[in-house]
Amino acid sequence: MTPLQLALFALPLVGVVALVIRATHEWRAGRRGRSVFEYIGALFGVGFGGLTYWTLLLPVLRGSQWSLKDMLIRAGAIVCGVVFVLVLLAAFLPWMLDKLEGRTFTSFVSARHVRSQKSGFLTVISVLSICGVGVSSCALSSVVSVMGGFSQDLKRKILGNNAHIVIDNDAVTPWGDYDDVLARVRAVPGVTAATPVVYGEVMVASSSNLAGVQIRGVEPKTIGQVIDLPTNIEVGKFEYLENPEKLRKLPAEEVIGVGPSGERYTKGIELPALSNALDDLDPLVKSALDTKLPMRPGLIVGRELAKTLHVYVGDEVTLVSPLGDLGPMGVMPRTRRVRIAAIFYSGMYEYDATHVYTTIDVAQEYFSTTGKISAIDVKVDDAERAEAIAGPVRVAMDRSELRVRDWREINKNLFSALKLERFATFIILSLAIAVASFCILCTLLLMVTEKGKEIAILKALGATDNAILRTFMLEGVLIGGIGTTFGVVTGLAVCTGLSWFGLRLDPDVYYIDRLPINVSGWDFLAVAVSAMTICTLATLIPAAAASTIRPVEGLRYE
Repeated sequence: MTPLQLALFALPLVGVVALVIRATHEWRAGRRGRSVFEYIGALFGVGFGGLTYWTLLLPVLRGSQWSLKDMLIRAGAIVCGVVFVLVLLAAFLPWMLDKLEGRTFTSFVSARHVRSQKSGFLTVISVLSICGVGVSSCALSSVVSVMGGFSQDLKRKILGNNAHIVIDNDAVTPWGDYDDVLARVRAVPGVTAATPVVYGEVMVASSSNLAGVQIRGVEPKTIGQVIDLPTNIEVGKFEYLENPEKLRKLPAEEVIGVGPSGERYTKGIELPALSNALDDLDPLVKSALDTKLPMRPGLIVGRELAKTLHVYVGDEVTLVSPLGDLGPMGVMPRTRRVRIAAIFYSGMYEYDATHVYTTIDVAQEYFSTTGKISAIDVKVDDAERAEAIAGPVRVAMDRSELRVRDWREINKNLFSALKLERFATFIILSLAIAVASFCILCTLLLMVTEKGKEIAILKALGATDNAILRTFMLEGVLIGGIGTTFGVVTGLAVCTGLSWFGLRLDPDVYYIDRLPINVSGWDFLAVAVSAMTICTLATLIPAAAASTIRPVEGLRYE
């Protein structure tokens, strides 16, 4: 078993044992209601372990495949895990308050006020305060994790479909003498691979539709070292791009397309009747009716483009470029017949709908740029250091007319917008915690009003203003801390469950097959710190009001 699978079983097992031991102790102490609550929590822990084991046996679904049974099992595991964690926290909350009562005078009084049940109205308000802070913290931590997941997923897809560093010129025109540049770039420390690319904009026309695309001519032997094109192939084979003659007669069991519900279409067998009838015909007629497909270059298209053109592997399409040759009627479009070699799925709609790939020699011949390329795509060992490696690459190629750009510079606007959106969301949802903190402020103000006599008695017995101030501040911090702990831990449990088990989505609607989650400890720590800071600030006014009560005024009418 993997370390993750061991953790999935070890952690709930330890928690279940701890809950059973504590529930048994509560039962013997006469607190039957609390013990039943903890036994129920232990059952949820057992259910979490069982459903987790069940999910490990489920088949891995890809693309458009979807199963209601799969979704219910994974959702059940997440729900059982979250409930189990909440019961575990609630079971050990009294133990934590007991520890606080055994420390100083300030912590004793604060913990007593938090767990007091004599004042029903204040108790309800305290519970509502804890729930408000908990829900707000859970929402903030979950949203930050989901947005971080989308950002990481977008970054992964961009780096999987684009080079870390791109070398081209400002005019974005083909340039030659690239062999020496390519060799020097590959020798730069930190560069793992480099490949030449020829690209241009063309129209792709099938028998039923057409679309505008960007065609990229690549080297089949080196392109897989720079981008994930070979691993993204969903239908067909990458080798068909380099060996298009294999497309002339595909095996009968070859998958040539995928239906909207994930069904796989195969090539099927040839019709024997037609092939047998050709043997009895005149040789001239037989040659005219020969069903052998002509030789065409291969073309790899995206899933969305294949849907738009209604094409499958082995079908022919026509490339049409407006920059053609001069004819008697003016500039004539340049056309070229090609055959679909494979269909890829990158996870980004823009690439799957607008990018096609062919070999570099076919692209150079088609665009009449023999011996020239459009760019050199470079991959480095660490994408985060692409900007630092771009400098040595620029020095090594020694071509002033060429420019070097890393992936952050190329996608600068996109990532800046994502960063701003994430920061704005954090600020907006932090306001929800601020609203919840007003409940803490109201609770403490009512507590000060109700406990005025007790405060006066404590001050008459020698309690200082600072002691009263710290007592009510600690009480508010405890309310906020309990709510923050429950909220952040709940958010962590939900996000971790979604990360482990996954939430399947319809890729035809959302263009992702599962909800991306990025569980970062720093994000949850930032949420906890911000929530505790807001809750602490909310305690200052009522704590200051309690510390200014004079013993004479508190006891005047008693």
